[in-house]
Amino acid sequence: QVELVESGGGLVQAGGSLRLACVASGSFFRFNVMGWYRQAPGKQRELVAAISAGGDTNYATSVKGRFTVSRDNAKNTVYLQMDSLKPEDTAVYYCNLRSLSNYWGQGTQVTVSS
Repeated sequence: QVELVESGGGLVQAGGSLRLACVASGSFFRFNVMGWYRQAPGKQRELVAAISAGGDTNYATSVKGRFTVSRDNAKNTVYLQMDSLKPEDTAVYYCNLRSLSNYWGQGTQVTVSS
């Protein structure tokens, strides 16, 4: 059983920063991709950023240059540093681990006020 536990969400003013963290526990294939998705009310869940075990990254166009994804393989942890936040970044952010199966965290709320 794989468990993903997110932390770091909250309320921030536009232009501010937040850092999300997600710790994975359990048994999973070490060659995996970890990342972050988000879902705003009335919208579909979308990829924000992802990073492979080797460090290759992928970002949504809307967050490029503002968000940075990183990971610590020894700690099975993925981070999302979010800078220059905008009200349209408001959403529930979900941690994802994809290996032989696909796993999700419970989600953490990020709210950016204007």
